[in-house]
Amino acid sequence: MRRLLQFKAGLLFAFMLLTSVAFAQDKKPMASPRDSVSGKVAGSTLTINYGSPSVKGRKIWGGLEPWGKVWRAGANEATTFTTTKAIKVEGKELAAGTYGFFLLPNENDTWAVIFNKVAKQWGAFKYDEKQDALRVNVKIKKTAAHERLVYTISAKGFSLLWDTTEVPVSVK
Repeated sequence: MRRLLQFKAGLLFAFMLLTSVAFAQDKKPMASPRDSVSGKVAGSTLTINYGSPSVKGRKIWGGLEPWGKVWRAGANEATTFTTTKAIKVEGKELAAGTYGFFLLPNENDTWAVIFNKVAKQWGAFKYDEKQDALRVNVKIKKTAAHERLVYTISAKGFSLLWDTTEVPVSVK
């Protein structure tokens, strides 16, 4: 009887193992995988966590991301921005903490960069301007094409790069 139970347990284990391998092979890569970048700027560690969509031949600015509408600055969940110490963003004070990070794209070359007190939110669907900790304007730059959205951190601040646009943000 004991051998029969061991045999059945072994068969069940083998079945579960094969089933899990089969399901794992069916998973497709995420269209907009989560990514993050961290670096030291002005004595603080900055971390940006974001969904990284691809252009995929689409018109991004003024198309997929309309002009004049607050955008989550990535895909899926809102992008989060963490600073371990108080910093100056474009010359204005931002306290240490984790923020929802949003952009307000405009047809001109000046966009609003927004740090919102509500860090965990899906997209910008429940974005509330009253919860903004800081809002500053930055001048965007035209750049070589970037298929996938990425953030970079340098000694001078950070940038979002996507399509043919760079959104540089200075930090001191």
